[in-house]
Amino acid sequence: MNMGREKRHRRLPAENFFGFLRLRLRLIFGFSALFAALLLLHYPLLRLPYYWDEAGYYIPAALDFLRSARLVPSDTLHTGHTPLVVIYLALAWRVFGFSPRVTRVAMTLVAAVTLAAVYALGRRLGSRETACWSVLLLALSPLFFAQSVLVHLDLAAGLFTLLALWALLGGTPWKFALAAVCAMLSKETAVVLLPVGWLFCWWRYRRAAASAVRAWWIAFVAPLAVLAAWAVFYHHATGYWTGNSEYLRYNLYATLTPVRVLLTLLRRLYQTFIGGFNWLLAAGALAGIGWARGNGMGSSQTKAHSRAHESQPNGCHPERREGSLQLSFFLLGGGLTAAYLLMLSLVGGAILPRYLLPVYPPLLLMAVLLIWRLPRPAARSLLALAGGCFVWAWFLNPPYPFPLEDNLAYADFVRLHQQAAQFLEARQANPRILTAWPATDELARPFLGYVRRPLHVVGVEGFGRQDFRGVAAPSFDCLYLYSRRWEPARNWLRSFPLLEDLQERYFDYQPQMPAEELADRYHLRLLASFARRGQWVRIYAPSMKPDTTQEGK
Repeated sequence: MNMGREKRHRRLPAENFFGFLRLRLRLIFGFSALFAALLLLHYPLLRLPYYWDEAGYYIPAALDFLRSARLVPSDTLHTGHTPLVVIYLALAWRVFGFSPRVTRVAMTLVAAVTLAAVYALGRRLGSRETACWSVLLLALSPLFFAQSVLVHLDLAAGLFTLLALWALLGGTPWKFALAAVCAMLSKETAVVLLPVGWLFCWWRYRRAAASAVRAWWIAFVAPLAVLAAWAVFYHHATGYWTGNSEYLRYNLYATLTPVRVLLTLLRRLYQTFIGGFNWLLAAGALAGIGWARGNGMGSSQTKAHSRAHESQPNGCHPERREGSLQLSFFLLGGGLTAAYLLMLSLVGGAILPRYLLPVYPPLLLMAVLLIWRLPRPAARSLLALAGGCFVWAWFLNPPYPFPLEDNLAYADFVRLHQQAAQFLEARQANPRILTAWPATDELARPFLGYVRRPLHVVGVEGFGRQDFRGVAAPSFDCLYLYSRRWEPARNWLRSFPLLEDLQERYFDYQPQMPAEELADRYHLRLLASFARRGQWVRIYAPSMKPDTTQEGK
């Protein structure tokens, strides 16, 4: 008996080693398959030139860091954004070379890690099937799918925000501190993690040992200290604590009016819970709550699919509380969503849905967990329907203006501008091209991927009537006109004059000057026209010597 027991003990280390190895190999294989699937889905987008804010700030800033290790770029506007994503891209280019493909694969890697984190957290909170549904729906959601290859800060901020929530649930202060630091260095708006996390820890560990409380205090002070150090460094380099004078006016001083704050909050609620077929998940989550209550299940079903015990911090024994790990996650996710909605209603000139991307992974995971309380056939049918509608939304544009980066409309924009740039570059002459940003940068900066040599560009602020007031016909040889925003034929704003008026008064909405009116005013003839799924580019040239008495009117 003893000899047999000793043999089993002698085999145990080897068994543990091979079990550990098998687990690691499964994890590596699973993540590699996930990353490969994302790359396959995004393959047609990997070579696209850079789009809008990518071209205007993030790519020039990363190139600045690659060439001269400057954390505050000199080749583009100062916006005050923290530099982690810029550093990450510069390192990727240093290893693999500078190209749009390398850039987009690098961002897809961030998306894949985010999905892997959603799966791991979903397994801890529920079953394997709920974790898989959460990953699938997040990957297919139009906003996440579009942003998975674009160089913006919000995707990385969302990854580290999710990891910070996981650390809070697990009761590990140092992991939370590390994740929170990375989240804030990805984008400074992740600072909202701190008050939400502090309130959660106060509720959960208010009777904990003094050493644990001290560890959590350090965990919350460390990210704040890093963000403060960045602000001091940025102020030393630019004279501003964040951004620049125009940036502050647009994103702060011009936003703090009660009516605008209320309208922005309404728009943010729409983007979060209704737009892009999100209403399917919101309705399903409410139905799941109602079904559980109506059938008297309460939290018992939730506990059956979750680990009710909670990890405790080192040396800490928090009081036992009612509720499951899911309840803690719902409190954290709900609090973070509310904090983001409030913050983004108070600040931010552009009401872009991507700014809410840090709360998308926890929100979607919460929705799936709640929908799973429905009878299994109904839950699976609803989740499958949502997934199908998400894929449809990749190509479905709403009947009102929206940011093209919310779905694959941005790819249509980029491909149109590629065609137009190639047409202009092929012309023998080097005409002065009148256009508005971002086309000005696309034509003048070859590293953005549209042209091989810089063209001669004359810039205007936009294509509204006031933007052409000081423009005379002799100042340009060619007009590059394009749809700067989504303007469908049946625009809901035109059907409801009050909505259009509110957009113009509080959100700088301005219809473009009709192309026919511009052609008549400057005596232009159409050289080329390109169109793609409701977007267009038109290139004009003078057809005759203009009447100077009409110029500039």
